[in-house]
Amino acid sequence: MNQFIKGYFISLFNRELAPTAVKVALTVGTVLFIINHGNALFRGEMTRDRWISVLLTYCVPYLVNIHGQYISDLRKK
Repeated sequence: MNQFIKGYFISLFNRELAPTAVKVALTVGTVLFIINHGNALFRGEMTRDRWISVLLTYCVPYLVNIHGQYISDLRKK
């Protein structure tokens, strides 16, 4: 398990996996941002805590996509 986690963290910065993960994060993150924070943004009610939440809104799809690609690569070996 330790080797798996180490491999996953290394894959977060893999230049072959990152482009797809960035595209997914931007697409999914933007949709979630609009759903979760769109009203607050348009009303000018974005707080520091909301912006931290927005950061996570984009990070989570990136992490999940990298995980999927990493698992897929492991299964091919």
